Amino acid sequence: MKDQVKIVCGVLLAVFMNCCASETPPETRPPNVLLIMTDDQGFGDVRVHGNDSIDTPVQDRLAKEGVRMNHFYVSPVCAPTRASLLTGRYHYRTGTTWMTRNGEAMRSEEVTLAEVFKANGYATGCFGKWHNGAHYPQNAQGQGFDTFVGFSAGHWNRYHDTDLEVDGKMQKVKGYITDVFTEAAQRFILDNQDQPFFAYVPYNAPHTPLIAPESLFEKYRHQGLSIRNASIYGMIESVDQNIGRLLRTLEETELLDQTLVIFMTDNGPNGNRYRAGMKGTKSSVSDGGVRVPCFFYWKNQLKGGRIIDELTAHIDILPTLVDLLDLQPIPTLPLDGISFAPLLHEESAVFPDRTLYTFSTNRNKYKGSIRNRQFRLTVNGADNYALTRLMSDPGENLDLKEELPAEAEKMYRDYLRKYEEVTDGLGAFLPIPVGYSQAPLVELPAHEGFPSGEIRFQSSAQGWGGDWFVNWHSEQDTIYWNVDVVQKGTYRISLRYSCPPEQTGSEIQVRAGDASTSAVLADPFIGEVFTNREQMSRGRVANDQTWGELNVGVIELAAGEQRISLCAKKIAQQEVAKIKGLRLFSEK
Repeated sequence: MKDQVKIVCGVLLAVFMNCCASETPPETRPPNVLLIMTDDQGFGDVRVHGNDSIDTPVQDRLAKEGVRMNHFYVSPVCAPTRASLLTGRYHYRTGTTWMTRNGEAMRSEEVTLAEVFKANGYATGCFGKWHNGAHYPQNAQGQGFDTFVGFSAGHWNRYHDTDLEVDGKMQKVKGYITDVFTEAAQRFILDNQDQPFFAYVPYNAPHTPLIAPESLFEKYRHQGLSIRNASIYGMIESVDQNIGRLLRTLEETELLDQTLVIFMTDNGPNGNRYRAGMKGTKSSVSDGGVRVPCFFYWKNQLKGGRIIDELTAHIDILPTLVDLLDLQPIPTLPLDGISFAPLLHEESAVFPDRTLYTFSTNRNKYKGSIRNRQFRLTVNGADNYALTRLMSDPGENLDLKEELPAEAEKMYRDYLRKYEEVTDGLGAFLPIPVGYSQAPLVELPAHEGFPSGEIRFQSSAQGWGGDWFVNWHSEQDTIYWNVDVVQKGTYRISLRYSCPPEQTGSEIQVRAGDASTSAVLADPFIGEVFTNREQMSRGRVANDQTWGELNVGVIELAAGEQRISLCAKKIAQQEVAKIKGLRLFSEK
């Protein structure tokens, strides 16, 4: 739980700032912030960075008329970047260690950008991919956002006419998902145009599934691009058009001069394409995997057309915004980032020579990198590393560790020291929180569960978001979820499943400690598979489908961390069913 002192301080500050805001003329009120982040768009996926094969006129405008952070670094994959962006801390410190199985969740005591803005009297909204915890208080609204339209998993299987979470409830939405997120952000801007707002728009494009608007896909195919890259570039251009829509909304409401617009991406490109000569793609700790576009555009406030070559990173965004916007700081956990606001204001500002660290995911100690103004050291294994010059060798072609052994050894030891520091006290994946009044329904999805025996995920051993369990043939095999019940209570349990008529009749049981409840899977349910307009198969998770729901009964859950297990007391035929997960409904 959040530190109670911090909560009280934040509430009092928010009351004070709201009172002040109500008496402040619009022209002197605090500036708004529109923070846009795309998913799997690399440094080379904008035309302004030398890629003549892609059209991104709006992003190019932000770069050319704004301040371009030319050496801006993030994490190798999505959830860690988001945790560091929101908290100003290296992702391992926040509890975020992986991309699925609830390893993407960050601890609820982390203080986020949204909480800082909220305490300063801002309306806060998130529209897109959250990916830092699906359950309250780890979800977007538990971490400071007044409103949320989007999804919490690492990817979303449907880009057209899908279901999205809208302020805690799933709703059907119409249209292409990038457009849907834009329209939600536009409504938020219009609804809050008379008060300062922080709009965080983390688009999920161009992450798989690869589904671009057909006209844009055909445009790039006609240019001779592969199916994969034509789809990705079409998705990126669609995002570009939608950013243009957001800017027009700011112009029409006369808020553009009062709004700081930030554009960035979460990691390197999801595939082998133009990378401005850099080594590596998504998941790589080399520059191609972690150096991304970052543009600060604030009309009539920041002098545009400047390129900043100092080393900056996602961990710097929180302290930079507090400094740049003169926000009242609130207590946070110790930050790793530093403010680069002076660089945004002055071309000649002095900025410290610093060291930036990149950590891989899933506690891979011997995969990481470390940078300063001169060198980049890439760690490939125990005592296995390469030293290259940062600015002059983007492809990391010339290994200098034999020429400069002392420098290489020093940076390697520094990296290991920092790794031990940021992972100190890091436990297992966070359990799923249960028992909060703000979340009377808790989903236990398959991709956050742990199978035993021959049960496996449909897609792969990873258990990606949207996955389900298959191959349940033995009564000795089980599935379990780790939960943390904050307050004991009574819960109604339901099972989400798919089962043809010839497989019905199995008896399943849900256990938690000494408590249990059972039901017979008597009714068949064959899910309707949703059509996905993919231009290229992902090779990961099959298309979404509908699921049946079986009332298993009521169970008493004691307070504390524990396992909820799903067992088969009897398997009637060869297999129990496809298992999508459990649902827990509070019976208070």
